[in-house]
Amino acid sequence: MSEGDEHKAEFVPGLSTPIGTRRTFFRWVTTVAAGMIGIGLAIPLIGYVISPALKRREQTWVEVGSVGDLPVGNPKPLDYVQTIQDGWMESKVQKAVWAVKQADGQVTVFSPMCTHLGCGYRWEDADRKFKCPCHGSVYDADGKVLAGPAPRRLDVLPSKVEDGRLFVMYKEYKAGLREAVEI
Repeated sequence: MSEGDEHKAEFVPGLSTPIGTRRTFFRWVTTVAAGMIGIGLAIPLIGYVISPALKRREQTWVEVGSVGDLPVGNPKPLDYVQTIQDGWMESKVQKAVWAVKQADGQVTVFSPMCTHLGCGYRWEDADRKFKCPCHGSVYDADGKVLAGPAPRRLDVLPSKVEDGRLFVMYKEYKAGLREAVEI
């Protein structure tokens, strides 16, 4: 027999080992295990990196002033600085609201934007009305539409009073709609 024939004689059909070797099997098991460990570590890491960008801004209560400083039945503009956390960025923004103290001590806080197109409006003491200079919308001290193209009353913001201090949760609403839809 030649050398090649001896080699062929070793592999008798039915007596050969399964395809592959122990080394191939362990290589495959190691690769799968490393992949599972990698995926197990990557998912929380990706979630940590991406989640702030997908998270909606948190709404917080902001102190805007003392209830004692508000005249009864006469709207007063209140300015304040709000810190906004957007993902990893933190910024300070100047905001304003209109507060009206009722005779019973309750306070109504209005968004500073006209419901027609989002313009800023002002209070006219002489007429006792809120007036928007852009398109002529007019509101009473309770926020009801008296004239103009405004589709709904002034947007009322969530507010609360604690220890004589007024707190507001600032929200923005889409302009031009019959219902208040938060942005």
